Amino acid sequence: MSNIIAIVGRPNVGKSTLFNRLVEKRQAIMDDASGVTRDRHYGYGEWTGRRFTVIDTGGYVPDSADIFEAAIRKQVIAAIEEATVVMFVVDCITGLTPLDEDFARVLRNVSKPVIVAANKADSSQKMMNSAEFYALGFDTIIPISSANGSGTGELLDEAVRYLKDDDEENPDEGIPRIAVVGRPNVGKSSFINTLMGEERSIVTDIAGTTRDAIDTRYAMFGKNLILTDTAGLRKKSKLKDNIEFYSVVRAINALQNSDVTIVMIDAQYGLESQDMNIIALADKYKKGIVLMVNKWDLIEKDSRTADQYKKSIMEKLGPFDYIPVIFSSVIAKQRIFQVIEKATQVYENRKKKIPGSALNEVMLAEIEKYPPPAVKGKYIKIKYVAQLPTKTPAFAFFCNHPQYIKAPYERYLENCLRRHFDFTGAPVKLIFRKK
Repeated sequence: MSNIIAIVGRPNVGKSTLFNRLVEKRQAIMDDASGVTRDRHYGYGEWTGRRFTVIDTGGYVPDSADIFEAAIRKQVIAAIEEATVVMFVVDCITGLTPLDEDFARVLRNVSKPVIVAANKADSSQKMMNSAEFYALGFDTIIPISSANGSGTGELLDEAVRYLKDDDEENPDEGIPRIAVVGRPNVGKSSFINTLMGEERSIVTDIAGTTRDAIDTRYAMFGKNLILTDTAGLRKKSKLKDNIEFYSVVRAINALQNSDVTIVMIDAQYGLESQDMNIIALADKYKKGIVLMVNKWDLIEKDSRTADQYKKSIMEKLGPFDYIPVIFSSVIAKQRIFQVIEKATQVYENRKKKIPGSALNEVMLAEIEKYPPPAVKGKYIKIKYVAQLPTKTPAFAFFCNHPQYIKAPYERYLENCLRRHFDFTGAPVKLIFRKK
């Protein structure tokens, strides 16, 4: 990423609306309440043939003792340090405020070009009012309305003047995407931060701290990955407001867009019904799955604890027993890198292709040892097996009476495939066709 535009400003001036306008997606959560955005949020945009990265940030409030506002300040400063050009968003309706003046003093000490975007200028009178922002000490003031797009073209014309090298069209293309999902407060953001060695996501003991789905580039063992931190997935009946609802929607979208899903649970509570709902959702969308049991350091253990705990989990998983389980502790940095290593293995398993000769040699031998049971006096003969050209593993079994293959025998065939060809963590689909 060489061309970066950081969108900054005090709370509730329309930064996320402008971010969504520039990336041309409803990617960041928008609400009339202040403080909705907390973490740095990245997206990609293009203007007059120039591609760039856009960073959305939370509202900057200096000298606040609030736990979130203090953490947001660090995120804003990190975004400014990364940026090529800074868009300082102000509000034409409320006019110049002491918070704008305080933040302007911070920006004047930064050796980056600053463009003041006077937002909510959706009438000629409000556009005239934007002149008062010259008092902030910056040369370029551009009145805009991020809600309807007015003035954003002029804003981007000014911004691209400072951009140098052209960015890739989609720098994330072809990179494995791993989403970390789970119930609130199980340690998802702490996990990402520990892997990155920095406070990439804000972490508190308050459930619901993370709201947007936050993408982070991560390199491990010579491989690039995109890790996505998500909001905690609550049951629909427990959602309190629109912000929580949209947080859950973003988390589900992140799961749908991922290749592998790390489902994190709290070792103190075990595998609960909401965890099973999340696993079922990941399986429905044919995602690779790793089950991460976090906070293992808080469990009193003896030599049999892990085996007994895993046996209990496997009984609850039922048909999802192909999912690998890793006991870890983010706080103690216990087996956290094994989780990522296992996720990359699952990614490879999910796109694995088996040669037809090897597939038939193994599976026809297994079918001969244990043929499908006869139904209504009809004997079922499976003649040939082929892997289908799909994104995730799918196999066609050609036979004389495909309609008579029952679920238990289908399960047997799936287990044989997994045992011989190692599809750990990856979904496998079986289709029976008439030869």
